[in-house]
Amino acid sequence: MTTHYEPSRPCMAISEHHLTYEQVQAAMDAMMKQAQATSETPVCLAIVDASGNMEAFAKMDHARVFTRRHAVRKAYSAAILGINSGDWGANMKNIGQSVSENGDPMVTYEQGGVVIIKDGAILGGIGVGGIRGHNADEELGKVGLAAMGL
Repeated sequence: MTTHYEPSRPCMAISEHHLTYEQVQAAMDAMMKQAQATSETPVCLAIVDASGNMEAFAKMDHARVFTRRHAVRKAYSAAILGINSGDWGANMKNIGQSVSENGDPMVTYEQGGVVIIKDGAILGGIGVGGIRGHNADEELGKVGLAAMGL
């Protein structure tokens, strides 16, 4: 009996791209500057790597605990799902499922999580919480993404 051996194939390539300190700092600076100039409410900002591990966090004075936690959850969701958190929420609604069916208590469907992608590889996520207005958190996250210069 002869068996044919086929070497295993990687199911996912490891990216050569990673978030740098300079990219993370540029994003945080741009978002905080914009938030301080325009937001009527305290804002929280978070950036995580592709695995959802914290890279940076900042908050304006008097930010609520929920807003702090939610900014982190939005960044985490965008990074591990590879899609902006608001878009994920729309997808879940379209198929009649709720966020609780994801099996991960850190995942949220609220807008404000922006995925960071370069050359097709997920580098991380940006999460913003606390701004009033439709998609305002996501818009501020995109300011940070643009500041990264990817």
